[in-house]
Amino acid sequence: MAYKKIDEYDKDVTDGLIQHYAASMQLLGEDITREGLQKTPERVAKAMQYITQGYQMDAREILNSAKFQEPYNEMVIVKDIELYSLCEHHMLPFFGKAHVAYIPNGTITGLSKIARVVDCYARRLQVQERMTHQILDAIQETLDPLGVAVVIEAKHLCMMMRGVQKQNSVTTTSAFSGAFERNETRSEFLRLIAADLH
Repeated sequence: MAYKKIDEYDKDVTDGLIQHYAASMQLLGEDITREGLQKTPERVAKAMQYITQGYQMDAREILNSAKFQEPYNEMVIVKDIELYSLCEHHMLPFFGKAHVAYIPNGTITGLSKIARVVDCYARRLQVQERMTHQILDAIQETLDPLGVAVVIEAKHLCMMMRGVQKQNSVTTTSAFSGAFERNETRSEFLRLIAADLH
């Protein structure tokens, strides 16, 4: 299944999460019977299923659902793709944007599918470094282009809210394959997205 509707929640999963979140809140010292918290475990259970719905998506299926033969072999860039994810170390959010490019080799995909591939991997427990390569690999393996480039910039709440508490830090990761491993092509891509980079 490539996509999951927001209102489709597995009852067994939801019930189990409700119990765990209620117990966690009590361990933290909260009174889960007070008015403002009575439905919080259920809300969090559903929110977490939504936030991690990438586990129910298949990036290759997403790309294959809109593949077209087209004799275009210049760079295709989708910039400023918003992403929201959860750090797998602390389960705190990290968020930012992805810039993705590929050079077709006879096959293109719908532009929205690139953004959906980003969502597929962002909506999981993640580390930014792995996600960058997962996006690249899915596009490279499915479309077999001449090359793929991915740059992700994100702010991590695990750094901002706790630990070193550095509010203005931005983490940038990149991955390149094929034609983008050549300095000239990579430089052109970086120049085209430079206005969006911090």
